[in-house]
Amino acid sequence: MVELQKKYQIGVRRFGVVNWVGTYSLFKKEVLRFLTVSGQTLFGPILTSILFLTVISLAIGDQREDVLGVPYIKFLASGLIMMQVIQQSFAHSSSSLMMGKMMGTITDVVHSPLSSSEVVFAITIASAARGLLIATASTLIFILFIDLSIQNFLLWFIYLFLGGLFMGSLGIIVGLYADKFDQMSTVTNFIIVPFSFLSGTFYSIDKLPEFLKLISNYNPFFHMIDGFRYSFIGQLDGSITFGITILTFLSLIITYFAYFLVNKGYKIKS
Repeated sequence: MVELQKKYQIGVRRFGVVNWVGTYSLFKKEVLRFLTVSGQTLFGPILTSILFLTVISLAIGDQREDVLGVPYIKFLASGLIMMQVIQQSFAHSSSSLMMGKMMGTITDVVHSPLSSSEVVFAITIASAARGLLIATASTLIFILFIDLSIQNFLLWFIYLFLGGLFMGSLGIIVGLYADKFDQMSTVTNFIIVPFSFLSGTFYSIDKLPEFLKLISNYNPFFHMIDGFRYSFIGQLDGSITFGITILTFLSLIITYFAYFLVNKGYKIKS
């Protein structure tokens, strides 16, 4: 009996403050999850952006006007890239949690030697990585066919990272909340998609009434698109300082709330 007690004693934690191996393993698993179906998760959104750009360009023809001092096609292209990053970063984390709950594989994460912060970090960064891959591929394709170039690589990356962090964390929250795909689709179709479309992707907010323009200045989706576009054309509707500040602040709040729900075991622990 004594030997059995000694044999089955709880082991000592063998890693430091952060379980880097476990966190990387979960991150790798999440990345491989969307790479395995890259036709749907990567090439699909890229093709959608190309189709939007092509159809709108053909529709307006010679009637196109400059927006923010640049040809409309350049204005539109950068907005379309960020719009897909917003939607796909959210889709990754929300679907990951949703499918994990429905298939029962969420227990593997819950019972793994990972803290709640490590789980949130791994899934959120994987969501940002999906957005980064889409943005990189889309940017390279658009540069080949239109007069588009990155003028500020640092801001290009900062806005991609903040956008991926914000939407990845928001996706975790919605993925935990939703009990079926209908609920998640409702959030996607009535909140995420409309906000990404109506946040300056296709137009400058200078064309909006003053009241709507004021609301747009506090819309994180607008600052993601506006700041990302600035890294290409050097012009924007809002403010770089205010945009990065509000996105950083809201990203930290949303990420903490996602951590709080995961740590509490909201809808993932009996």
